[in-house]
Amino acid sequence: MGLFNSILKGLGGGGSGSGLPAEHHNALLDTVVGMISNQPSGGLQGLLQSFTQKGLGDIASSWVSTGKNLPISPAQIQSVLGSGKIQEIAQSLGLDASKVSAGLSQILPQVVDKLTPQGSVPGQDMLGEGLASIKKLLGA
Repeated sequence: MGLFNSILKGLGGGGSGSGLPAEHHNALLDTVVGMISNQPSGGLQGLLQSFTQKGLGDIASSWVSTGKNLPISPAQIQSVLGSGKIQEIAQSLGLDASKVSAGLSQILPQVVDKLTPQGSVPGQDMLGEGLASIKKLLGA
């Protein structure tokens, strides 16, 4: 229950911190949950590996660690995910690609941080519990 409460506290504010209306914030949050739970692409570990491959491993590692989260810019998010993926997300949500990158730069660090409260990537069972809690929060 502690993980669920942590997720609620950190992410429950609708558009809180992302600069987006609540419905767009929640849609981007749902997109992040989908990326993290996508096992064929490596899930959370695969996503973190993408940051390392693009030279941003120190930033992503800060989200996992128990210390302060380093910020990431919208341009850095786009360099890791690729402009094609950003555009795909933007089209599915009816948003401008720049708003998607900006929103993800705020939401992704928070989600990773909340899913890794002990400073390491949790096992699949615990990660699944955290992702289920986020989906429940979104009403999905």
